[in-house]
Amino acid sequence: MVNKYITKQSRMLSARAGARAVEGALPVRTLQALLATSLMSVSLSAAAGTWQTLKNPPPITEIIDPSGNDFGPGGASAPLLLTDGGVLIQNAGLFGQDARIFKLTPDIHGSYVNGTWTELASKPFISYAGAQAVLADGRVIIEGGEYSNYEYDFLLTNQGAIYDPVANSWTSVPPPLFFADLYPPRATFAPHPIGDSQSVVLPDGTFMLADKMSHQAALLNLKTLTWTETGTSTKADLNDEEGWTLLPDGRVLTADCYTDFVFGLIPNYPANPTHSEIYDPSTGQWSSAGSTIKSLTDPILFEMGPALLRPNNTVFVLGSSGNSSIYDVSSGRWSVGPTLPISPQGYQYTAQDAPGALLPNGHVLVAASGGTAQFGYSFPPVGFFEFDGRRFIAEPSIPNAANDVSSSINLLLLPTGQVLAVDGTLDVEIYTPDAGDDDGEAVHQEWRPVITSAPKMLRPGKSYLLEGIRLNGMSQASAFGDEDQDATNYPLVRLINVATAHVFYARTHDHSSMAVASDRISSTHFDLPASVETGLSRFEAVANGIASQPQIVYVK
Repeated sequence: MVNKYITKQSRMLSARAGARAVEGALPVRTLQALLATSLMSVSLSAAAGTWQTLKNPPPITEIIDPSGNDFGPGGASAPLLLTDGGVLIQNAGLFGQDARIFKLTPDIHGSYVNGTWTELASKPFISYAGAQAVLADGRVIIEGGEYSNYEYDFLLTNQGAIYDPVANSWTSVPPPLFFADLYPPRATFAPHPIGDSQSVVLPDGTFMLADKMSHQAALLNLKTLTWTETGTSTKADLNDEEGWTLLPDGRVLTADCYTDFVFGLIPNYPANPTHSEIYDPSTGQWSSAGSTIKSLTDPILFEMGPALLRPNNTVFVLGSSGNSSIYDVSSGRWSVGPTLPISPQGYQYTAQDAPGALLPNGHVLVAASGGTAQFGYSFPPVGFFEFDGRRFIAEPSIPNAANDVSSSINLLLLPTGQVLAVDGTLDVEIYTPDAGDDDGEAVHQEWRPVITSAPKMLRPGKSYLLEGIRLNGMSQASAFGDEDQDATNYPLVRLINVATAHVFYARTHDHSSMAVASDRISSTHFDLPASVETGLSRFEAVANGIASQPQIVYVK
């Protein structure tokens, strides 16, 4: 709700006060102290992941304050992995100019750290923090938004559009006209909010969108750009602040945030808020998924952290309270997960509107706020942790950590297995997990995409068909509390020239399925770029940062 405003203002205030970002890991003595007070929830990793700052910052206009800090309006936010290997990034907002869109392209060696930027066509509406997704046909959809500009007016736009990366153009999408607040509207609410809502691409490629301030959701027909209402009568509470997680059987899991209001005014927060729900696309209805056991949401802002399906068929859900719960998909039962530790400042780490990314080794990287709580919201600094299935492992933080909170961070899993992090400034970081901190776990062969059919002879500029198993990976792999989703459950095609070791991505599109953790054969089309080098190349299908075993192809 008001978190983005508080986040930005707190970052600017701390910058003006002379705060300086910390770089690298937290002090060892501090982490040892944390261990002594929270042995069950956090551990000091024997080896840590590393952060690298992009060589080329995004070409976004930003106001720099007199002390030289870059915490003014304008910066990188809401990343999405395009099907050609590039990363689409939105401007975090400069007095109504946040419609600008940029693309980060890895260099010829496949490095995102050394990548270059281009500006894409601006989207046809102004918004910040909305629903977004990469569609099965390779296009991008952005719907709604919490704010219309840097002033953080909280107008909850219902505008949306689809971006075509080939034509570099946007097509406006009319909102679902039946969306309406079921309660007496507040003064700032538009008639049909949408706002900072959650969304998901279902296994058949259908885009499903929630309305923030009602029980309603809708399915988009991409051919007619019309909406069909779904799930309204069976949803237990408002959609507000909840996240949606795609399960292997095609259903969608959510942990309730309890943002219902009595007479539209008084929050109806239960004494034991632990309910969860599952949406079944075959019936269009929600049903109970049982109790999360521990309360995950908070009673003031009703926020939620990331919820990610892991390769072991469990969903890890991190709540704004700092508690976590684990849903076993096979049994349909919940168990209690670890709680985030106490920060070096002496406060409970929280995950209010927090991001998460599934690493290739099965760990989940998360960001959490570790400062004092004011107005119900936790303040800087931000900390990073890997959840390894049992506990949280403290990891190094980013240069802007002293001024950031969890909601200012977005994490995006890259095809290299690294994670891109943006925080609404010009500082874009790349996280590389340590290969030795996975407790013996590795990228299991059963997690890899498998190529079952692909051409052996390719020509630059031509289109081909690829078939295989697990082409969409084991999970959506990247998540954010509710808005700014950046799932990567779709196939990429990567070629590495044998003679030069140069890396090229072929744009994929028209995937036959978006199902996760599936052993069924699916397919995608890929367009070989005209710039690809000829000769022998290693040909890989990549999903969730994990590559298939390479095949040798010849580019003629």
